[in-house]
Amino acid sequence: MLFLYVVLLFGAGCLLTGGILEQRRHYARLHRIPIRVLVNGIRGKSSITRLCAGALRGGGLVTTAKTTGTAARFIHPDASEEPVYRKFGIANIVEQIGVVRRAAAYRPDALVMECMAVLPDLQEINQSKLIQSTIGVLCNVREDHLTEMGPTLDDVARSLSRSMPEGGICVTAEQDRLDILRAEADRRTCKLIAVDPESVTDEEMRGFGWITFKENVAIALAVADLLNVNRQLALEGMWAAPPDPGVLQVHRYLAGRTRLRFANVFAANDPQSTLMNIDQLRSQGAIGDPVHVVINCRPDRIERNAQMGALVPNISPDRVVLIGEPTRSARAAVPAEWQDRILDLGGRRAPEDLVRELLSGHDHDELSVVAIGNIHGQGELLVEELAKLPAEPAGQLR
Repeated sequence: MLFLYVVLLFGAGCLLTGGILEQRRHYARLHRIPIRVLVNGIRGKSSITRLCAGALRGGGLVTTAKTTGTAARFIHPDASEEPVYRKFGIANIVEQIGVVRRAAAYRPDALVMECMAVLPDLQEINQSKLIQSTIGVLCNVREDHLTEMGPTLDDVARSLSRSMPEGGICVTAEQDRLDILRAEADRRTCKLIAVDPESVTDEEMRGFGWITFKENVAIALAVADLLNVNRQLALEGMWAAPPDPGVLQVHRYLAGRTRLRFANVFAANDPQSTLMNIDQLRSQGAIGDPVHVVINCRPDRIERNAQMGALVPNISPDRVVLIGEPTRSARAAVPAEWQDRILDLGGRRAPEDLVRELLSGHDHDELSVVAIGNIHGQGELLVEELAKLPAEPAGQLR
């Protein structure tokens, strides 16, 4: 028995020693990277991470980056990228240690990291132990992850603030809960900089070949300004930066004689972000009437299904197509005056059936389809099946 205790103590001692050595090596690598930017918030983190990295590259800073969103990517100083390997496909904040190790090998001027933690305690650990950012970004406070960070949006704001750098600087585009963020920043002796999206001109936005928001660009420009990067060079770096795989975009297909514009808005799966994305697409002329909205429902997202159904009057579509299950969770939230516009394709359907039913029942030459909710399940099948349609020839784009 004594022998077992000795073995146990010896093993524990080895683990403790190994942990201390690994921590010291990690901190040594961190300190070889003078500028560390940690991007947190509810929506747009991956895009902002790429924009910040592009802006800093535009200013001549050797910059590495890592995103977590739709597809985790490690971005090299030349803007090339590769997937982040995850054992068994499971995300864990410990992977940040390996990312810092890879980044430090380049001896970069800057590292831009997307926060991958949701639980409040892990957000704080991610900042204080793993990244120790010199500049924080808290892009926005939206209605998501309420179970982990809520139950109220005020609680979400305080939770996200745990990633603010002590004695550092934090940039935000949040307006509704700015007072809470200022109070949290003061607690951490952190300087909070609130950006104005309207400081970004329409002309500057036209430089992007993909759809993004003025809020995101304003944040990246503010980070670049803090590091003395010229605005024009920062913009040119952002325009050249490759977009995130989950970036908002409109695909144009030919479905028989119908020119189809398909907007995949699944990634913006909280109500406020969903409406912002659709308004952005309309304002840019990327989609037009008639609009059919597809709501994908999931059995583990009953509340979210209802939130998407309640958005129908704000979107004002010509038809509402419900897919997935249980569709009744979304249908019950659609106001009575819109019920006659619903096409319920609930349950497990073959993807070709989804597309056929979606495209049936209209006599327009051009149709815009906006997909909202959560992509998993029937949403994935729909996106994959639509991608099999022939693309609209460039000469026919209007």
